[in-house]
Amino acid sequence: MTLKEAETAPLPLKSRRNPLQVFGRWVSRKMPKGLYARSLLIIIVPMVVLQSVIAFVFMERHWQTVTQRLSKSVTADIAAIIDVIEEYPQDPEFSQITELASERLGLNISILPPDPFPPAVGKPFFSLLDDTLRTEITTQIGRPFWIDTVGDSDLLEIRIRLEKPENVLRVFVLRNKAYASNSHIFLVWMVGTSLVLLIIAILFLRNQIRPIQQLSHAADSFGKGQVLSKDFRIRGASEVRQAGLAFLQMRGRIERQIEQRTAMLTGVSHDLRTILTRFKLQLALVRQTDEIEALQADVDDMHQMLQGYIDFAKGDTNETAEAVNICEVLERYELEKELLDKGLSIDCPKNLTLTIKPNAFSRLISNLVSNAFRYSDNLAIKVKEGNERITITFDDDGPGIPENMREEVFKPFMRLDEARNLDDSGTGLGLSIARDIARNHGGDINLYDSAMSGLRVIVVLPK
Repeated sequence: MTLKEAETAPLPLKSRRNPLQVFGRWVSRKMPKGLYARSLLIIIVPMVVLQSVIAFVFMERHWQTVTQRLSKSVTADIAAIIDVIEEYPQDPEFSQITELASERLGLNISILPPDPFPPAVGKPFFSLLDDTLRTEITTQIGRPFWIDTVGDSDLLEIRIRLEKPENVLRVFVLRNKAYASNSHIFLVWMVGTSLVLLIIAILFLRNQIRPIQQLSHAADSFGKGQVLSKDFRIRGASEVRQAGLAFLQMRGRIERQIEQRTAMLTGVSHDLRTILTRFKLQLALVRQTDEIEALQADVDDMHQMLQGYIDFAKGDTNETAEAVNICEVLERYELEKELLDKGLSIDCPKNLTLTIKPNAFSRLISNLVSNAFRYSDNLAIKVKEGNERITITFDDDGPGIPENMREEVFKPFMRLDEARNLDDSGTGLGLSIARDIARNHGGDINLYDSAMSGLRVIVVLPK
């Protein structure tokens, strides 16, 4: 089961009953998978939560308290003006009280006829000033009133019905005298500073994550047999440097081991082929009989078996990966189909290329196609391109392989008596070589039942 399948697998019945586990799995699916994105969340989420708490406390305590005190002060001034108008009516034109309110209290007042109040205006979205001012007027004055706090104007309009005389007092007051209007500066500084710090943190975090990404890419490239990029070098935090150094040391040990094994196999191959060549020459000089022909067939089989062992042990380590057109490789078997009188259909997107070791890939395809031609009459090959991988499916109408043996046949030297074998020489290395090539490139090979009543072989290779 892959990592993605494990994450999306259904929960057991017992786990479904636990809401915390269900919520935890939902959060895990929604969370980003990359280290860089998760690290950003570790930085951003606490900062946002902290700012939200600070902003709430500031708005709830400081801002509301200041606004309440300012509104109370303005309401008290208006209440004093109402008391003067009603208790001391020596100024019928209200000119002195108007001048006094303007010079001493900063209020622009006027006395209007006892007409009905204007229609009620809508409350603003953030109605801290509106609610606070209404509460103070109701508490201190206790008269019918109408206020307008909506709009972008710097003035607030307040109308209060008087008893003596029965007129309406209209008051214009500056908004900042009743409302803490400059408190947003605190929020601007807080958000602006946070953005600057966040940008700096992202830049530093990116420099710390990049060596890990390069190390991951280098390990993946090495696993696929590709050349290590020249841009890769040991850098970053001490732990990342240690991991990079360990990777380079491991890579060097593996390459030295492969070189030693290849050199040993080359020597053994040269010595054994020399002996086989002598056998062939001696048999060629001897008069041809049935016994001599049998010996020559044995020598040929030994040569093929020796070549199979060497190919399996040597693998594809000495080959460099390059862009390969998959359709061109598959179309090479059109001629072989005609020579063997077999049915072959190929469904492959045109100009589909894959960075892979060409000889190894050709050997993989050759093993699978030759096996299908040997044990079946018809073969269908379908190539499908995905976002991250390429899938090659081989369907035939042969005898197939029993389900309980489909993993056993991938073991080296494993041979099936009644089923089929991928290796013409009978060494039991065909499937082992094919899977080894696929896995060396970061892919895999699996066997299934075919819709053509034979065997289905699915080759998955990363792009």
